[in-house]
Amino acid sequence: MTTTAPRLTAEDEPPRRRSLLGQWNSAVTSYYVLVGASALLLIIGLVMVLSSSSVESLADGNSPYAVFFDQAKYALMGLPVLFVLSRLPVRAYKRIAWPALIAAMVFQLLVFSPLGRAVGGNKGWIVVGSFSAQPSEALKLALAIWLGVVLTRKQALLHQWQHVFVPAVVVAAVAILLVLAGHDLGTAMVMIVLVAGALFVAGVPMRMFAVAGVFGIGAAVVLAATSDNRTARISSWLNSESCSDSGPCYQTLHGGWGLASGGIGGLGLGQSREKWNYLPAAHNDFIFAILGEELGLVGTLIVLALFGLLAFAMIRVIRRHPDPFVQITTGAILCWIIGQALLNIAVVIGLAPVIGVPLPLVSAGGSALIMTMAALGVVISFSRSEPGAAEALSARPSVVRRSLAVIGQARG
Repeated sequence: MTTTAPRLTAEDEPPRRRSLLGQWNSAVTSYYVLVGASALLLIIGLVMVLSSSSVESLADGNSPYAVFFDQAKYALMGLPVLFVLSRLPVRAYKRIAWPALIAAMVFQLLVFSPLGRAVGGNKGWIVVGSFSAQPSEALKLALAIWLGVVLTRKQALLHQWQHVFVPAVVVAAVAILLVLAGHDLGTAMVMIVLVAGALFVAGVPMRMFAVAGVFGIGAAVVLAATSDNRTARISSWLNSESCSDSGPCYQTLHGGWGLASGGIGGLGLGQSREKWNYLPAAHNDFIFAILGEELGLVGTLIVLALFGLLAFAMIRVIRRHPDPFVQITTGAILCWIIGQALLNIAVVIGLAPVIGVPLPLVSAGGSALIMTMAALGVVISFSRSEPGAAEALSARPSVVRRSLAVIGQARG
């Protein structure tokens, strides 16, 4: 006679395991994972910017800390932005969606005015005296919030292509074309992924994605064929086995050498060889190669794990939050940040041609850092309004009160 083992209930679990399960199932898990992973990526980014930029700064006759101080300044500017946005209620984002998108598109149009400047062949910057900004970064966030509002209102009609197309796809296409007009294909690709994420979470049928994919591939082929620079990059990527230490594949080759020489544990922080003016954009688009060279496979896996935690927390917000606006906007921001991170890493390890997108929170760059922190502030705000999260957060004593309690106990 066979017997079946009794099924364990939550009460039968060991106390420590129940405690861990309870923490991961807590209403504030998304909030703390978002805050913790974002903070760690920001700290790693500042350390790696200092390490990867010091030699080039000295070669340019500047302080070895010049780029680091700039990045730290932008991080300090981004912190209050993140904090304020993380405290705004959901209804505030719904109200500002249209004004924010219009303002961001007007801001993007300024790159074609006398204030616009070209950097690395892409005309996507505005410079006024010592102030410079990349409007496309603000456009990403504005577009994500706007898509959340529009797609929420049309969610019951999204099985019909005309309601998907107007106004969501039309307006998003205009925004992407404004970026493409400045020849910034990398940012445009990230924006396409952002829009796709919003549409997917909103419930657009997969057959429409298939049709859009065909048109997207055709557009990418046309854009590549009409640019000698893009054609050279793609050709060098497709023929990587014949790549030499010169020409279009120079950057990818040295990025691969940096990663390979790092091994498991890395050469040590500050010990990179490629940053000695061998690897272009060592503190920008190819900072992941320097990270791998100095911190090894362990360092790269830590960064990947932190991006994985960000993805986990944002997916958790999408699954738990009852508001479709929050779900769609979070889906767009998730695909923007995680998609851009994967695209950057794919370029560095040679899985994609060089297209010039930074690693979120890690690469040097003021506009990208501030707007990424702003986007994370939006998602943190959403996580605070998950079911039960507001009550759980208000019930916990503040950091200041906990610190004073500890000090008081120590004195007693």
